Amino acid sequence: MLVNITAKKNGPYRVEVADGTIKLLDAEGKEFDLKGKTAFSLCRCGHSQNKPLCDGSHSRVGFEADDSAPRVSG
Repeated sequence: MLVNITAKKNGPYRVEVADGTIKLLDAEGKEFDLKGKTAFSLCRCGHSQNKPLCDGSHSRVGFEADDSAPRVSG
């Protein structure tokens, strides 16, 4: 199973799996209800009312992030 995690520009981390099941666990090991979902977004601005999931608050608060992976020269 391949999982893709994409840092969206000034937004959440988007977690996607092409096939299979995706699980999101809390600190106590309890599973979030993601039945039937192959993707979800994780908050990284800290303002979501639905943490750890994104609720779009990053747009409201003007969240800015460094979204580029470092480039290796060589």
